[in-house]
Amino acid sequence: MDQNIELVRLLDDSGAEIGTADKALVHTAETPLHLAFSCHLLDPQGRTLLTRRALSKLTWPGVWTNSFCGHPAPGESFEQAIIRRAAVELNIAVSGIQPALPDFRYQATDASGIVENEICPVFTAIYEGDISPNPQEVCDWAWADVVDVEEAVSAAPFAFSPWLVQQLSEGIYTGGVFRS
Repeated sequence: MDQNIELVRLLDDSGAEIGTADKALVHTAETPLHLAFSCHLLDPQGRTLLTRRALSKLTWPGVWTNSFCGHPAPGESFEQAIIRRAAVELNIAVSGIQPALPDFRYQATDASGIVENEICPVFTAIYEGDISPNPQEVCDWAWADVVDVEEAVSAAPFAFSPWLVQQLSEGIYTGGVFRS
C-alpha cells in the first residue's frame, strides 16, 4: 500500500466502523459517513486559537475555523490523532487533551458541492508557545477570547466553518468558557 495514502474510518449510521477509504477519494458530493475530530487549543490566558484554512484546501478554503481538525487513522486513538495533527498543521506539541462535545456530528456542503459527513467528537487541548503553521493547512491564525469568537460567529457565520458554527450552537462555549 502507498505510504502517502491517508485512510479514513467509514461508519454506519449508528457509528460502528464498517471499513476504510482513501481520504483523497472519499470527499465528494456523496461523502460517506466517516470518523473525524475537531480540536480547540487554549492558551494560559484562556483564549482559543482560530485558524484560517489555507486557500489551497479542497473544502472551505480561506474560512476561519477552530484550531485544527483531522481524521483518526485506523487503530489510532483520538489523543494520538490530535497530537499528530497538531504537529502537522501547526508544528506544535499539545497537552491536556479533554473531550468537549463527544457526540458531535455534522453534515455540510461546500460551495464546490463537496460534502462533509462526519461523526466528529470535539476536544480541547492546551498549548503555550509560538505557533508556526504549515502553509498548506493554515494561511492565518489568531488567539481570541471566547466571547469575541461567539460575537464574530453570530455576526458573520458565513466567514466561519459550518462545523464551528454548529459547535457554538451546541454549546461548546458556555458563559465565555469551554464546556468540559
